[in-house]
Amino acid sequence: MGKVKTPKRAGAAGTGPYDRKSATKPTANTNIFRFDKDFGQHILKNPGISDAIVEKAYLKPTDVVLEVGPGTGNITVRALEKARKVIAVELDPRMGAEVTKRVQGTPLAKKLEVILGDVIKMPELPPCDALISNTPYQISSPLIFKMLAMPNPPRVAVLMFQREFAKRLVAQPGDALYSRLSVNVNFWATCRHIMKVGKQNFKPPPKVESDVVRIEPLLGSARPNIAFEEFDGLLRIAFNRKNKTLRAGFNQKEVLAMCERNYKVYCSLNNIAIDETVDDASVKDVTSMEMELDGDEDGGDDDGMDEDDEDMPVFFKEVEDSSAAKDTKTPSRHPKSRVALVVRAKVEKVLTGTDLADKRARQCDQTDFLKLLLAFHEEGIHFS
Repeated sequence: MGKVKTPKRAGAAGTGPYDRKSATKPTANTNIFRFDKDFGQHILKNPGISDAIVEKAYLKPTDVVLEVGPGTGNITVRALEKARKVIAVELDPRMGAEVTKRVQGTPLAKKLEVILGDVIKMPELPPCDALISNTPYQISSPLIFKMLAMPNPPRVAVLMFQREFAKRLVAQPGDALYSRLSVNVNFWATCRHIMKVGKQNFKPPPKVESDVVRIEPLLGSARPNIAFEEFDGLLRIAFNRKNKTLRAGFNQKEVLAMCERNYKVYCSLNNIAIDETVDDASVKDVTSMEMELDGDEDGGDDDGMDEDDEDMPVFFKEVEDSSAAKDTKTPSRHPKSRVALVVRAKVEKVLTGTDLADKRARQCDQTDFLKLLLAFHEEGIHFS
């Protein structure tokens, strides 16, 4: 006599630790691991775009390629097939393991080096011939400046950015998106737009569209013989309020305080007696100009900070914090030292002497900024 079949209770099936999950109800998320949007993990899934990025780098068999944020290795594998070596810098250990696993057991494995860590916090970028990246949007600007500041930058960089950021790279004087980034990139390199990339080409899709750009840093004798930190320091001040005049930008209290400190350091390092001579007429003009600028501090057509907070100079952040803590105390309108008056007079002399005092940063080209930097240097004022 056979056993009586008793009905199973609802939910009893598949409750054991070794029971297989029902195949009739697939889970919504079939990824091996969840992508972390905090790391900017939007994996490029279109193989045609991956091919185009590597193709536009014009890699040679002897090239060492640096890739920032390889993800699952869609671009990495294609670069390995064309270059001598690929150095992949990855912040997420899971992704580092994934890209390593992808080429494990193949001849390409010997050509791949994975470095786990934050590329922005690295002392310097590894030496390379080409830089490629599906760049996490939050490190776009720091990565560009880190590459341009290298003593020997790569021959070419093919990078994918958020569309608005990419437009800044190729913007010209007078354009709405013309910024410190535009001047730096076009001064130290040539930048060309390659192609647009829709959000549907990523997994998971980002909220914005993307563009691919090709940057070729100037090398050897073609590279400007100017310290990057010096030129960029000037641009930081000029574009801090890009829609105000340069006179208003350079006569901010925190900027003048920085110029005064740098002037004292420059004189000390070069055994130069600090010039404290300034005629009474200059003092009167500078003081009246200071009061006029203070009265117009919140006016004008300024639209706020041009750069992100992460690009804001340290001295601006320090002044913001200190002013917030001491907002009940009215600051003095008059300089506290004779040297401060001298520095302010020097700044005004440079601005008027170059005919750039009433010009806005967004209207200036590279020649204007070079002329301004030279004039400041002649007065002993530096920005690095």
